[in-house]
Amino acid sequence: MDANQRREIILKHYQNPVHRGLVSDETYRKADTSNESCIDEVHLMAKLENGRIVDLRFDGEACAMCTSSTSLMIQTLIGKTLEEAEVILQQFEAMIEGEEYDANVLEDTIVYDDIAKQPNRKKCVLLPWWGLEKILNEEKEGKQNER
Repeated sequence: MDANQRREIILKHYQNPVHRGLVSDETYRKADTSNESCIDEVHLMAKLENGRIVDLRFDGEACAMCTSSTSLMIQTLIGKTLEEAEVILQQFEAMIEGEEYDANVLEDTIVYDDIAKQPNRKKCVLLPWWGLEKILNEEKEGKQNER
């Protein structure tokens, strides 16, 4: 993907993020993440049913990189199983950290493939993913406690 395509996708998801706005529904799991070194604050909500992500929503105040990362994460993960989401999350984090990763599972989130070279931007793009990771871990813990 060339630099212009990358910029275009990031700008589109910053200016018109998908699923922005929280809902009043107790069936959603919630996670809040923030970056103490800047304004980034993401409130994430996930509706999980039958081992699948059926909806993700967010709100908060964040920079262009954080907002676009949140929007792209949501676009990528709605409809995925929890196992698929975990794989994508692991691969995304590996990409951001400059480690080996499977680009085939990342869909449009691959636009951040050069962030590893920009350490000051890593937390911006990872922040919403950490919120999702909290939600997925809570879901796993809940399932284990049911046994």
